[in-house]
Amino acid sequence: MTESEGNKNEDCHAANGVKPGRNGMVKNHHHHHQYQKQEKVYHAACNGELYSRPFIESFEETPMLVAVLTYMGYGILTIFGYLRDFMREWKIEKCHIAREREEQKDFVPLYQDFENFYTRNLYMRIRDSWNRPICSVPGATFDLAERSSNDYNWTFEYTGRVVKDVINLGSYNYLGFAENTGACATAAGEVTVKLGVGVASTRQEMGNLDRHEELEKLAASFLGVESAMAFGMGFATNSMNIPAIAGKGCLILSDELNHASLVLGARLSGSTIRVFKHNNMQSLEKLLRDAIVHGQPRTHRPWKKILILVEGIYSMEGSIIRLPEVIALKKKYKAYLYLDEAHSIGALGPNGRGVVEYFGLDPKDVDVMMGTFTKSFGAAGGYIGGRKDLIDYLRNHSHSAVYATSMSLPVVEQIITSMKCIMGKDGTTIDECELKLMRGSKWTDVIFFQASK
Repeated sequence: MTESEGNKNEDCHAANGVKPGRNGMVKNHHHHHQYQKQEKVYHAACNGELYSRPFIESFEETPMLVAVLTYMGYGILTIFGYLRDFMREWKIEKCHIAREREEQKDFVPLYQDFENFYTRNLYMRIRDSWNRPICSVPGATFDLAERSSNDYNWTFEYTGRVVKDVINLGSYNYLGFAENTGACATAAGEVTVKLGVGVASTRQEMGNLDRHEELEKLAASFLGVESAMAFGMGFATNSMNIPAIAGKGCLILSDELNHASLVLGARLSGSTIRVFKHNNMQSLEKLLRDAIVHGQPRTHRPWKKILILVEGIYSMEGSIIRLPEVIALKKKYKAYLYLDEAHSIGALGPNGRGVVEYFGLDPKDVDVMMGTFTKSFGAAGGYIGGRKDLIDYLRNHSHSAVYATSMSLPVVEQIITSMKCIMGKDGTTIDECELKLMRGSKWTDVIFFQASK
């Protein structure tokens, strides 16, 4: 091997086999504004198909002392937890936890797994720091309802006082649309007065209104796809639609850090699931190659479908998917790509069109484009975009489309107004300038992403 070849392989390994951080921040450095002057298709350094621009991901390592003290703390709390469970069993300490009924002792226990042990012995000690009820809009700051506990966080009592102006570091309100004033709030209020809050029917029966149709056309235009479909719940957009796309005899390749909704959807589909290392293209390509060579277990028949599940931005890590290389592998091995842009749509890319625009790629290269309206749009629900035949199929086969109640019209109006603002179709320029400013400082906020949809 020559020196240049060795350096090239070393660079590829550094780019794809990213050293995983323990639990620190993730920073992505990528100059998307330079892509405007370049062609959309690039030569690949490692996968030989597409893309060669540097993609640098740096993790802040956890200090050894902090890691050791943390594990020691968990160990001590676990030991005391078993001691307290022993004391509860012998009535020495009062027990607040749910217990099995006497007549159900012979059944499989419901309250004896480690998850419940963790909840009652570790989580209860810090429960006052979580699930804090807010009593204002989720802006840069918000107000909290004060509460107190007299039984070590098993129950809470509200004092009636309000803690004012608490800094918000965990909200989904990325672009500030979830406010009680402004164009979005005004439009939602007018629709509520005119059309009401609930639709009280499914889209396939009497719950399909003209506002739903307008939202889906606008979403398709925003994404650059043939058609789109909106759903009332972001989590269900994944968990209820993946089973409609894949089934028995199909193979799903899932990133190890995918969101719970993607994991649940994959499991409900009945497909065979294989997990590849986070954002590691060598790991993904190995699974693709093995799937093509060996086929299905026992019969060795070809897989009916191979579906790759990835996210645009991974909410807990803040890392961006290596989308150009995923698309290159998808094309090379004739697989399908399902992209979850819950955290990237609206906030990433020069015009807010997500990670596809961020890399300057063609939306047609992504077979299923999924995202939610709960983050950048300040509303609720989710969408799936893609080819028209795919969307038409989902309208008839998706459980979320057939059985779920239609999206509330004030929520629809909130999404339409905020999306038009992002697209610059609201007739103003002030909002457009403000959005560009917010996207410019987006990496300051990326470390505060949460994992729930």
